[in-house]
Amino acid sequence: MPVHDQKEFPPVARPPLDTRARDWSGRVRAYGPAVAVAIACAAIALEIGDIWVTAQLPPSPYNPLPFAPEDVAGTTFPIFGALLVISRPRLLLGWLLCLGGLGSAANILAANTAALLVLNGGHPLVHPLWVFADGVWNLTTYALGVLLPLLYPTGRILSKRWCVPGAITATALGLDWLCSWIAPSSVRTGGNALEVAAFAPYYAQTRQGLHMVVAVGMALAFSSLVVRFHRADGIERRQILWPLVAMAGLVVPWVIGYPVWWTATLTLPLVPAAIAVAVLRYRLYGIDTLISRALVGAGLVGVVAAVYVLVGAGSSLVLSGVDRFAGLAAALFAGAFFHPIRRGLQRLADHALYGRGGDPHALAAGLRRRLPHTDPAHALLAALEVLRDGLSVTGIAVEIDGKTTTSGRVGPVAREMPLVWHGEPVGRMLIGPPGRRRFPAAHDERVIAVLAPYVADAAHTVLLTTALQRSRERILTAGEEERRRLRRDLHDGLGQTLASMAMTVNAARLSLERSPDAADTLLRDLREGMDTVTADVRQLVYGLRPPALDDLGLAGAVRALVEEARPGLAAGAESAAEVEVTGDLAGLPAAVEVAAYRIVQEALTNVRKHARARRVRVVLHRNGELRVTVADDGVGLPANRRAGVGLCSMAERAAELGGTCAVASEPGHGTTVTARLPAVPGPSLGGAWS
Repeated sequence: MPVHDQKEFPPVARPPLDTRARDWSGRVRAYGPAVAVAIACAAIALEIGDIWVTAQLPPSPYNPLPFAPEDVAGTTFPIFGALLVISRPRLLLGWLLCLGGLGSAANILAANTAALLVLNGGHPLVHPLWVFADGVWNLTTYALGVLLPLLYPTGRILSKRWCVPGAITATALGLDWLCSWIAPSSVRTGGNALEVAAFAPYYAQTRQGLHMVVAVGMALAFSSLVVRFHRADGIERRQILWPLVAMAGLVVPWVIGYPVWWTATLTLPLVPAAIAVAVLRYRLYGIDTLISRALVGAGLVGVVAAVYVLVGAGSSLVLSGVDRFAGLAAALFAGAFFHPIRRGLQRLADHALYGRGGDPHALAAGLRRRLPHTDPAHALLAALEVLRDGLSVTGIAVEIDGKTTTSGRVGPVAREMPLVWHGEPVGRMLIGPPGRRRFPAAHDERVIAVLAPYVADAAHTVLLTTALQRSRERILTAGEEERRRLRRDLHDGLGQTLASMAMTVNAARLSLERSPDAADTLLRDLREGMDTVTADVRQLVYGLRPPALDDLGLAGAVRALVEEARPGLAAGAESAAEVEVTGDLAGLPAAVEVAAYRIVQEALTNVRKHARARRVRVVLHRNGELRVTVADDGVGLPANRRAGVGLCSMAERAAELGGTCAVASEPGHGTTVTARLPAVPGPSLGGAWS
């Protein structure tokens, strides 16, 4: 046997699995919305064809509406499914709604076309149309009745065990469609060339049994929602509750049956709408609100109906002729007591849904009544207690400037949110784990939305109180430090110098007659000592208030500082130091003038020592407030800088007056110091120390 040369071919290169998954995901994201819109348009086109076919059929004796539930499903399900696919193409729920709606439209069109052909004398296509209608309907049932509840709301099945009801239902639906193929011929379904005569006696019982298996499989699929609801968090529970409440409007008429079953056709669009809302906008709407309002409305209807029955029965027993006024009496009673009845029913519904912390606005009203009678320190604690009762959590804490105020026991923090007062952050709120409540998510969002501003107000009040207390402490400390410095300088410096001068005077008097030359020397030393004393006194006065402010004014004093700083700039052709003054600087409080002068002085000192700048510009601008800006073109501050004594001093001088001082810098692009100081006299300025 000849041996042929075998050539080794290189293996076919296949992309990795994750790469193929990303490619497939990208294609779904790119073409999915267009495909979904095409499916919706096809379903609507089929429904338009069904309208034309239905117009030629006699009206149904059971349904007063000109359309069937399948028509509504074929129109609404694809539209909402397309919306879901457009927003979240990879979520299977939108595709199931699209395909289920398309199947409903195809089913009703095929069934009505077959019925029209039978009405017109029959046609060979009658049975194929029924087989097609049954097959499409079985696929629609599997998509909407089995897969949708198994995958809702995440698009993933709970576990592999839940594949069992899906497989059983799929098998039953497949056998049911097989029965349609071999079904016996009839006037309604037309002649069937594939019928099995031996199966005809068992046809109806077999399909009935298969339909029961399908019903059991659908019930098991819907029971997965119960398990998912039990395991889910608050957000996912709300997503599950939305379609369940919508399905109530579909199931109740079907349970009641004739003559109201047809109203389910009108409530059918609520199911896909609820699914779309729950998946796309679950954070904006609360299912508990809907249930609460439904309970209150049902209670009001029940009360009015009971009053009507009681008034009607009583009038029938007492005066049979006034029964016609029973409705008027019931209406008058309901109108007179409408608000108290509604308020009582609302309290009952809120208590049933949320516990004792029901209505957020009632909690806010109680808090408003309580806050005026508490001091700022206890106002925050009162707000936290009300919020903790409303949220039904183990504890709530608020951190303000490193200090924590706690109501209850926070434990592990379940949620953290900032507290903002008119755009200004004032602290952060730590919410502990929630207690047991049926509908925590939506209710908690409303409670937080209503009560968080009160907590922020209380936190801001605490922050202001703390800042005021610290400001007073700083003022007292600064005063005491200034007194200590004056005492030390006067005692150790000026006092010692004056004592020495007194001794010199005495020595000069004693030596004046005996040694005039020695006396003259002593008097010269005394003169030099007086110059030293004068310099020390001038230095003490300068420490209290720079004399340049009184001699030159703020603008002139700042110009003098800039002229002194000019020699310290880096040499260069563009070296320059300038001062710009806008607005009237006359009438500024003394404390503001001193703070502005010291801030400019410290900023220019930093420019000379560290900036290596060639240009520096100082701007004094008064317009309701005094804005001081010192900008240079130096090397800027390092990225890992630490605030030194000078920067802290500038910030403290501005803060003492109720102003601000900010330093902005980028390495290599210079530094800008901007201070904003109040330009009108105020109660906080009189105690400021320079």
